[in-house]
Amino acid sequence: MIRKHSATLHGHRTSFTLEEAFWQELKAIAAARDMALARLIAEIDDGRDAETNLSSAIRLYVFHWVKQAGQPLA
Repeated sequence: MIRKHSATLHGHRTSFTLEEAFWQELKAIAAARDMALARLIAEIDDGRDAETNLSSAIRLYVFHWVKQAGQPLA
């Protein structure tokens, strides 16, 4: 199921949509990195290509994180 989420990035609210599996993995990554979820989302936002939307950038970040860890995607 895809859900809309909101976050405050650099003082402004933004929203993005993610499948539940990506949302759960994103939260796990933030916990593994011992950082606030909002900070991780801001980091992803800051590093994304201007032509890539935030939802896609988050999915790609999660994909690369899982791939580097050698874990199969469910």
